[in-house]
Amino acid sequence: MEHEFWHERWAKKEIGFHEGTVNKYLHDHWEQLAGKGTGAVLVPLCGKAHDMWWLHDRGHPVLGIELSEIACKDFFEEAGEKARVHPGEPYTTFRHDNLEIWCGDFFQLVPDDVQHTKLVYDRAALIALPPAMRKAYVEHLTAILPDNSRILLITLNYDDSEHKGPPFNVSDEEVFELYSGDFEVEHIVSNTLAADHPFCKIKGLSGASESVFRLLKL
Repeated sequence: MEHEFWHERWAKKEIGFHEGTVNKYLHDHWEQLAGKGTGAVLVPLCGKAHDMWWLHDRGHPVLGIELSEIACKDFFEEAGEKARVHPGEPYTTFRHDNLEIWCGDFFQLVPDDVQHTKLVYDRAALIALPPAMRKAYVEHLTAILPDNSRILLITLNYDDSEHKGPPFNVSDEEVFELYSGDFEVEHIVSNTLAADHPFCKIKGLSGASESVFRLLKL
């Protein structure tokens, strides 16, 4: 998927993937991952997720990576906060307090950028990518993260003959295939979405499920 695809989605406000509230799995399972600590958190392909404010309010320095400048601006404006903007290459940075969004390509991140970041929250990155890019995403994330990093990963599973994404169908089996070589993978919980669930109704799905994983980089 080319950058232009996502720029167009944001320009047209075709952002059904944006929840508009704090994700329930983040709320329920973050402490299992991070404990009571306030370590720095990486949020890849972050969009304008309210989840970043939730993490920030718990004391975490937050680094979001987002391709769309519209999303970066909206994130702060909708919260009534003013960000300091610093244009640059490969990222333009938007900063407020200890919350930053870097506007640019996730694949331009290097290990030095996240050397002190050992927590990752992925609700919308893996499922935003088609299969070939999912593999490249996991390989790059693995390459840049420090050892002992922990990831809270949320995925979506449905019959992909009914919908072609994004968000894409990512089975539990694929998660183990993608991560188990370099991570300890723990499946925490799955939740079934019935056909009358708003997401299923919008996408024309007969049903779906969401899964939550805790990953530890070996």
